[in-house]
Amino acid sequence: MLGVLLVLTFVAVGIASAPPLTFTFSDVHATKTATETDSYAVNDAGVIAGDYVDSSSVQHAMILAGTKLTTVNNSSCQSTGGLTGSIAFFGINSAGTAVGWCINIKTNLDESFTYSKGKFTPISFPKSNGTQATGINDTGEIVGEYLDSSGNAHGFLLAKSKYTAINVKGAAQTVAYGINNAGDIAAYSGSTISAGTVVCPCVGYIVKGTKFTKVSDPNAGTDGTVAHATNNKGQVVGTYYDSAGDVHGWLLDGGKYYELNDPTGCKCDTRGDGVNDTREIVGRYSTTLGGASIGFKATTK
Repeated sequence: MLGVLLVLTFVAVGIASAPPLTFTFSDVHATKTATETDSYAVNDAGVIAGDYVDSSSVQHAMILAGTKLTTVNNSSCQSTGGLTGSIAFFGINSAGTAVGWCINIKTNLDESFTYSKGKFTPISFPKSNGTQATGINDTGEIVGEYLDSSGNAHGFLLAKSKYTAINVKGAAQTVAYGINNAGDIAAYSGSTISAGTVVCPCVGYIVKGTKFTKVSDPNAGTDGTVAHATNNKGQVVGTYYDSAGDVHGWLLDGGKYYELNDPTGCKCDTRGDGVNDTREIVGRYSTTLGGASIGFKATTK
């Protein structure tokens, strides 16, 4: 009996002394002259999907493999917020297929698509007033949000050509953002919507079928927590808003929350957007709250 007790004590001490994760940050710049870079997703090969704004204030979707940049534009995308041709990719899978959206120049509605080998394939939730595709897994399942006729947001899953709505019970707005190969969906709810964007207070979730499991960073203030992505190991990244209104990224790993603040930023505006199976994390930071985005990649050890 004494031997068993000694073994249990040794195991407990070993767990308690496990070192915390540390992060190494590096900037992501689409080009040397880009005035803004948004890195939204990363696949297991380390390929990053997002967008960038060039020196002429034109926004382009991007796929960045190391230093090799693929710039993607779509003639159906209109100018928004002072930017020409606003288009972005928000998800990318292991095959290099990206998903994203822009505002259609003719309909003025959010228009979504997949992009692979130079070809766009449209994504549109039936009878919606706009669709935003933001996540894709290796089996080609896609998640995002759509707007109904009243302008309210609902999450969706597109699997095997079938669209399924995703709604957090009792929430006014729901967004499904990322999906892993097991079909686990990173999602969040909000209370209002402005110009097609869900406004916090927010609550983050991992959705598996009909089961909604809350994820909430313990440092979050009244504006809450947003879940953006989950990888195939169950690690989750997202963003939380503290009591002062500052913005921080986070990683949930092994039941523990780790804060993500890019050290070269203001420590008031870092967002965690994507994570792959090697625990590479991508996101954005600013040097002032709400300032121009600078992409980052963070690795752990």
